[in-house]
Amino acid sequence: MDQGRGGRALAAACLAVALAGCHSTVDSLGYDDDPAGVHLRKMAGPATYPNAFRDVLGKTNTQIADKIASAFNQLFHGDPSTQAIYFPVSGQDQAYIKDILHGDIRTDGMGLGMLIAVELGKQDEFDRLWNYAKASLQVQSGPDQGYFLSSCATSVNPGVTCFDPFGHQQMLMALLLANDLWGGPTADAGVMLAAADAGTPAAVDYASAASELLTVMRHKVDQNGGIVGGVTDVFDPVTALVFAQPDTADANLTGPSIEMPGYYDLWAQATGDPFWNRAAVAGREYWARVTNQYTGLVPSGSHFDGSPRADADTFSSEAYRSLVNFVVDDVWAVGESGNADAGPATTASSVTAPSDRSWDVAEADLLLGFFIGADINLYGREFTLSGATVDSARDPALIAANGITGLIATIGKRSDFIQAVWDMDVPTGNARYFTGTMQMVGLLLLGGQFRVY
Repeated sequence: MDQGRGGRALAAACLAVALAGCHSTVDSLGYDDDPAGVHLRKMAGPATYPNAFRDVLGKTNTQIADKIASAFNQLFHGDPSTQAIYFPVSGQDQAYIKDILHGDIRTDGMGLGMLIAVELGKQDEFDRLWNYAKASLQVQSGPDQGYFLSSCATSVNPGVTCFDPFGHQQMLMALLLANDLWGGPTADAGVMLAAADAGTPAAVDYASAASELLTVMRHKVDQNGGIVGGVTDVFDPVTALVFAQPDTADANLTGPSIEMPGYYDLWAQATGDPFWNRAAVAGREYWARVTNQYTGLVPSGSHFDGSPRADADTFSSEAYRSLVNFVVDDVWAVGESGNADAGPATTASSVTAPSDRSWDVAEADLLLGFFIGADINLYGREFTLSGATVDSARDPALIAANGITGLIATIGKRSDFIQAVWDMDVPTGNARYFTGTMQMVGLLLLGGQFRVY
């Protein structure tokens, strides 16, 4: 991923031509006529949610609730030196999720932390995370105003910052769910002062926050009066795919982990904007292009046409999150294209209608079939897309991702992958951030608690 702001002139010129033809004076949201932005509607999810821990492993509701609560309590309120990834800010109504290994704060963790909190009804933790993101991560001026600055540092490239679309999308989805669950601020001035004195967060206007973030992600170029400093929307208005970063330098780059059609269907419900329906279809069509037809593996990053990027052409940690997206796309499906119609298929490439969620199931079977062949108990953590092992070390985050995939798979040994998530210890030590967030999402999905309110 190109994190810099240089070398944009040609890309900016090319992208400006495309954008100029795609932004009318008044779009489907009436953006230019309505400075207040999006007026949200309540979202509707499916009537039922699969619960693999109960229906596949035979666990009781009490056992499942205890398992989820124990993991949450350790990761959010455990020993800060060895267990927690959630850290309240002393004297403030704020908190942050920390990547312990890299020693920094990332919007992906903040967004997932908010999503976990709202799914568990943890309003205090949710509000503190959002307050911190607004106060410390959101850009307050210039062409990037409204975006949230993240760390994208690695051991090879320390100190790198970026505007990660994964984190923005998780925060937005969490805010929309929070708005439907908790609504807007209801406290009067006295109650809010008392809350401030007690050190608890003031009421958050979730609808306004979600509306503002939706507008920034969808209309940043409109807000800037064109492409300024290379800054673009998060979504390409032509293809409706997500840019690897909202920057002309990444004009043709995306990745399967940042395409989230299951979210976009809900955003279409919430806003009435047909762009999000188009984004959902485009994301599914992209998934079918980028997935290896023999292994089901996907790269960490690619071009819009699905061809892998030279610097992101293996199935590695960033790609694990793609598996979660495939599952959410199926689990949150509503109507005739939802779970009831999602049947097995022989290979991912055999599905010709990616808008039908049966592709998600076919992909789940294909991918888990690869890991069974690689040895379900011994497989590594990084592979070429054709299936050659690049790194043979075992990664608990991939164990969690594969177990999540088992939720929608029909392959015979899917229960082994689900059981592996149930058996996981909550991570401790320096590497607990990535595995911990992946495990929490897995527990919620596999326990039937990852829901649309």
